[in-house]
Amino acid sequence: MKLRKLERKDAPFMLEWMHDSAVVENLQTNFAYKSIRDCEAFINVSRIDKENIHLAIADSKDEYMGTVSLKHVTDSEAEFAIAMRRSAMGKGYSKYGMKEIIRYGFCGLGLESIYWCVAPENRRAIRFYDKNGYQRTGLPEKCPKGYSPEQIGHYVWYKMERKMYKENLYS
Repeated sequence: MKLRKLERKDAPFMLEWMHDSAVVENLQTNFAYKSIRDCEAFINVSRIDKENIHLAIADSKDEYMGTVSLKHVTDSEAEFAIAMRRSAMGKGYSKYGMKEIIRYGFCGLGLESIYWCVAPENRRAIRFYDKNGYQRTGLPEKCPKGYSPEQIGHYVWYKMERKMYKENLYS
């Protein structure tokens, strides 16, 4: 497994999870209308985007398994996001991708905190985060970029702070 920059060859696999209703049913964005061109445009923008970091989680043959991201990156914090192909679920790719992007956020970028949220209906994701020791937090103090006050109140929130980050706990 490895993290790498997104490549054009990833677009069909990205579109696969975007059109898989079981994968996207509890995500904030409606991916059903996305096209291969949308995926290619996202990949192209990811190479020059200064506010967001989007990387591919790839297998040993360099096949795309999912995308892991740090979004709205500032000097001190970022929002974590992950999306996986159904065929990659339950095989350790999510755990690996999350561990590596969090390590990069704290050790590479010097962030103080990384936060994310999950719809309460997304039981699979909540089980994953809880099982892997990620701590739930209360509602964010300030409104994170891209969320309405209603969404903030609806989602289950997680936050990891650098001072609490212990690399060996998340290996």
